[in-house]
Amino acid sequence: MTSQVSSPAEQADAALVGGQRSSGSGGDGKEVRRLDRVIIRFAGDSGDGMQLTGDRFTSETASFGNDLSTLPNFPAEIRAPAGTLPGVSSFQLHFADHDILTPGDAPNVLVAMNPAALKANLADVPRGAEIIVNTDEFTKRPMAKVGYDTSPLEDGSLSAYNVHPVPLTTLTIEALKDFGLSRKEAERSKNMFALGLLSWMYHRPTEGTEKFLRAKFAKKPDIAEANVTAFRAGWNFGETTEDFAVSYEVAPATKAFPTGTYRNISGNLALSYGLVAASQQADLPLYLGSYPITPASDILHELSKHKNFGVRTFQAEDEIAGIGAALGAAFGGSLAVTTTSGPGVALKSETIGLAVSLELPLLIVDIQRGGPSTGLPTKTEQADLLQAMYGRNGEAPVPIVAPKTPADCFDAALEAARIALTYRTPVFLLSDGYLANGSEPWRIPEVTELPDLRVQFASGPNHVAVDGTEVFWPYKRDERTLARPWAVPGTPGLEHRIGGIEKQDGTGNISYDPANHDFMVRTRQAKVDGIEVPDIEVDDPATDGLGANILVIGWGSTYGPITAAVRRVRGAGERIAQAHLRHLNPFPRNLGEVLARYDKVIVPEMNLGQLATLLRAKHLVDARSHTQVSGMPFKAEQLAEVFKEAIND
Repeated sequence: MTSQVSSPAEQADAALVGGQRSSGSGGDGKEVRRLDRVIIRFAGDSGDGMQLTGDRFTSETASFGNDLSTLPNFPAEIRAPAGTLPGVSSFQLHFADHDILTPGDAPNVLVAMNPAALKANLADVPRGAEIIVNTDEFTKRPMAKVGYDTSPLEDGSLSAYNVHPVPLTTLTIEALKDFGLSRKEAERSKNMFALGLLSWMYHRPTEGTEKFLRAKFAKKPDIAEANVTAFRAGWNFGETTEDFAVSYEVAPATKAFPTGTYRNISGNLALSYGLVAASQQADLPLYLGSYPITPASDILHELSKHKNFGVRTFQAEDEIAGIGAALGAAFGGSLAVTTTSGPGVALKSETIGLAVSLELPLLIVDIQRGGPSTGLPTKTEQADLLQAMYGRNGEAPVPIVAPKTPADCFDAALEAARIALTYRTPVFLLSDGYLANGSEPWRIPEVTELPDLRVQFASGPNHVAVDGTEVFWPYKRDERTLARPWAVPGTPGLEHRIGGIEKQDGTGNISYDPANHDFMVRTRQAKVDGIEVPDIEVDDPATDGLGANILVIGWGSTYGPITAAVRRVRGAGERIAQAHLRHLNPFPRNLGEVLARYDKVIVPEMNLGQLATLLRAKHLVDARSHTQVSGMPFKAEQLAEVFKEAIND
């Protein structure tokens, strides 16, 4: 969905959520309260359609013009055990009338489809929040599965919350009684009933969802109409029932964005579009050699739809074959990409080393997840930094780029392609599960705003031999970039040897000469060290000539929680500076000077301190780690407390 917004202005990320602004009366006589932001979490079994429900609410919210941020959270199993705590799937959406950065720390509204969903999420729900409960599921057996001896709906344990008991299943079956569906088939639409109810509560548009349902079930029109009917029934229930006496409005975020055309986009989709845009700007065919792995598979699925842009996708039999095919495509003159997650990077490491030796452009997209080994396939982590930096035999330096938000994945893909093509090197693009599955509004750029990535292939001899003849040297380098020429196979007179054995500088002949190996190793390192990247920018609210004495520096997806936390600390009157790294190898040239300005440097990471280790080693700074490896992103309030303690320390 796309929408038009105008008038750029950044607003502070308020510490309170769902703050009431004003009240009025709706057309049905019910009270309408106006809020500045709301956090909703849908939760149920992994088969209850919570991700679809959240996606649809998000799409309608984006089309309405709110700023938003989402956090899908689901089990790794295809169908986790029904009614159990490990089988709970949830989708959290934070939307507002101003600029926001995170999916929110705690939901204002929890929709719990069964006892497991309630128990798994209740600890995150603040006192006074609203809980909508599907009472049909609170029978003896489902409650016993999760350890409820008595019903929490009757024993007073939920007295601190505003509970709305709704027989969602019964109401859905009743609404669909004329469709001739079995009870099981009708029950599947209860998520649409819940979506309709929440859409009424928050005045969300409905046309897009109805259109989506009819398109999704086009081959089963009866099922499509049943879902539309359940959706409308949920809306009507909200309008007519006395239990929901109040509905809420959250105005469009008209001051949050620059003028443009916007759409809601997830990180993996933005990254896919960025790769397509890079290939178009480079005037090269895009080739993806990949093996399916969570949470990177969506990129393979998306790129396979874009053959009209010259995209070729190859689903290989394993990770090694995937990158091998991609490297072959790079040798053949394509913009080559391989996508994976952490375990796949380990398998690809030898071929990445080969790409370093061949000095060919290759994008390695690592959508990080919880590890080690198979780890937590559907949970997020950013613990592959040191693997990307050093996880190969020998001295095999590879540039590393990391996006900071879902929408930023588009720009990060273009930047990774720029480095790979300009410097003839493999490049790591480190996203993660939080960015990949999360979403936010994205301004669709104009083509004129995109960088020119065109390259010149070698077309003839580039060296004069001792005897005066003109020859082609495959390792004769550009003086500025140290990139070697890119000669497409089949170009007459440019035949040359490739392979993993060390090459002689210039000629590319096999060489075991110690001095030549030392020179080639240092040259490859110098090429990476010399990559031109922008200086790191520091947000330091200097006032009265006084700046902060504490700097928070992060990378990747920690940007949202860090920035939200910094805003809260500043809102309390404290001075604190912030910087965020996109380029992790090489670091920006001014990074050492920036770090030296501050008495304290804090590095929040979803690992055990990998960036902090690099900063200490490279710049001899006493970087303080604050780490989390729970499979979930940081919460802004948690980081704000850490920053306050550091300021007062």
